Amino acid sequence: MSTWESLYAKRASRMRASEIRELLKLLDQPDVISFAGGIPDPALFPAGAFQQAYSDILGGPDAARALQYGVSEGSARLRQWVVGHMRKMGVECRAENILITSGSQQGLDYLGKLFLSENDTALVQWPTYLGAVQAFNAYELQYDRLDPGTNRTAGDYLVKAREAGGSVKFAYLSPDFANPTGLTLDAQARRRVLSLAVDLGCAVIEDAPYESLRYDGDPIPPILALDCEVSGGIDNSRTLYCGSFSKSLSPGLRLGWICAASEVISRLVLIKQASDLNTPVLNQEAMARVAESEFDTHTARTNGIYKGRRDAMLSALERHMPEGTFWTKPDGGMFIWVTLPEHLDAGDLLEHSVETAKVAFVPGKAFHPDGSGANTMRLSFSCADYEKIEEGISRLGRLITQTVTSKL
Repeated sequence: MSTWESLYAKRASRMRASEIRELLKLLDQPDVISFAGGIPDPALFPAGAFQQAYSDILGGPDAARALQYGVSEGSARLRQWVVGHMRKMGVECRAENILITSGSQQGLDYLGKLFLSENDTALVQWPTYLGAVQAFNAYELQYDRLDPGTNRTAGDYLVKAREAGGSVKFAYLSPDFANPTGLTLDAQARRRVLSLAVDLGCAVIEDAPYESLRYDGDPIPPILALDCEVSGGIDNSRTLYCGSFSKSLSPGLRLGWICAASEVISRLVLIKQASDLNTPVLNQEAMARVAESEFDTHTARTNGIYKGRRDAMLSALERHMPEGTFWTKPDGGMFIWVTLPEHLDAGDLLEHSVETAKVAFVPGKAFHPDGSGANTMRLSFSCADYEKIEEGISRLGRLITQTVTSKL
């Protein structure tokens, strides 16, 4: 054991590298068609609008303020935009209910730090967002499966949490076009989650980075909006809404937000002050200007492009995937979740796929806290044009067909 190993806190052993980010390092090959990265297409970023915003800020009277330290809660102008955005979704709130974070990922880490003690339990979807597992793992928790479609009682969750040595602190979920499955919870399922949280006396963390990327169907009220209806307003609610600008306008500026009861926001501000003092003011001011002028028109334009790519991938899957392979049909977002025949391992398949078919994807096992899901994979359509989607899915379908045949 090295000297450093003996000095690390016990929680350090729970920290793991992102399997996806490590995987992407290996896939940066020009001849590989990649469906692996869950990122927006950089060709669609409103670069001109950001260039103008930064120029206006730095060339005008706001330059000194934008280059200075800022308040930990976040820029007043950006928080006010978020207030209006949340109101459009049915959530009445004030600036005091908003904390600007350095991406929604920072928000997840803060929430883990605020709520989790050793051996406490978090309820998560199965599979779930890998970044959330990374954010929560350092706080030495236990995971239990959140499935609004089952008849499992609150009492059962509580017993299991007590046996693990703690209590249920929150239910974490991404109800709109979830990463990795692409699935969306309907209003009834959202109400069931909220009702379960009331019975458990726990919080709900609603992670919504893809909320604005809807291509089909009508918007469904956020869990926070449903919570406000039954609780009498946001300051009586138990739901914490995590939003992000990363998938809609720019991931590079690292801007997200938490919308919640002001009592919780005040606690999170203390964590922010001890962490990084404030999210960069210049980036916040630029984002506020671009969001005010571009958000609705930009998301409408990009959603049309992403919808076409989603449709192309779904069509290609229908043509090229062998019998016994199934996939989700998302109403929005960036992902399609594929389930292979049970005897296949997507991790093993990936190695062959990159070497022979020159197609990359993300094996699904990484998204399961218990290490299950070996026969699943995540495909992203956000950064591939129609030609690459058709060619890549055709190659992948042939490889899967060959693999299934060889194992029979």
